[in-house]
Amino acid sequence: VEAALKAGLKLEAFAPRLSFFFNAHNQFFEEIAKFRAARRIWARWMRDVYGARTERAQWLRFHTQTAGVSLTAQQPELNIVRTAIEALAAVLGGTNSLHTNALDEVLALPSEKAAEIAMRTQQVLMEETGVANVADPLGGSWYLEALTDRLEAEAEETFAKIRSMSPDGSVTGGILRGIEDGWFMAEIAEASFSYQQKLEKGDKKVVGVNCYTDTVENPMEILRVSHEVELEQVRVLAQRRKRRDRAAVEAALAAVVAAVRSGGNMIPPMIAAAAAEATLGEICGALREEWGGYSETPAF
Repeated sequence: VEAALKAGLKLEAFAPRLSFFFNAHNQFFEEIAKFRAARRIWARWMRDVYGARTERAQWLRFHTQTAGVSLTAQQPELNIVRTAIEALAAVLGGTNSLHTNALDEVLALPSEKAAEIAMRTQQVLMEETGVANVADPLGGSWYLEALTDRLEAEAEETFAKIRSMSPDGSVTGGILRGIEDGWFMAEIAEASFSYQQKLEKGDKKVVGVNCYTDTVENPMEILRVSHEVELEQVRVLAQRRKRRDRAAVEAALAAVVAAVRSGGNMIPPMIAAAAAEATLGEICGALREEWGGYSETPAF
């Protein structure tokens, strides 16, 4: 938002087109509260900080994917239950669209059957339960409202910390500084380490992993992709490179580089490069030549 406003775009013109991608984990009520808190924060910031005047510019549109990290290789059939609970939390939290993970994604690419079960999970929620018929059905619950308030306050504290890292007090500046200094990676690493400790000590229970375990594991049939698929894709790509207009590709990639150097709008030349049949790797390579590659700051 800050970058778009700085570029001269009108808030009411682009804000309604923004959307977000959230994750739904297995802490059921906390996830619902998280989505509700996010809508509050976004609406308030758009109105009070950035000056949005229309309701559409204050709406938080978001897609949700269930938590792949919650899936387990042990007793993988239980992942159907985990995904259903996470999907329900997303719906009750007001998601606009939803992706449900397949039960075997922790082991391999989803099999056709596993993908179908994931899809049917959404369809059962939509067609058989009525949970999507009412907006914010848990609003007013004393527990959920209190949880939403707490998460909202904690999120605002984090945003304040991010702004404090910026020389100009902007969110954008704070995010860039946090990336450069390794702050975000350190926060993620600390949370991951804490979770793993709780798991190993048994403070965090995961059924089939550190409690209610089976003495004999029944192996699941997983999808195995033939090496021939990769070879066929390489062959198709080689043919495309051979028959395309190489001069047009080079000119299109040069236009991408020119846009980078001038600080102009990069989207039109990138679309033109794709239309000229430049590959994604070639387009990214052109950007890499100008900007270099990113090496994350180690965080421990």
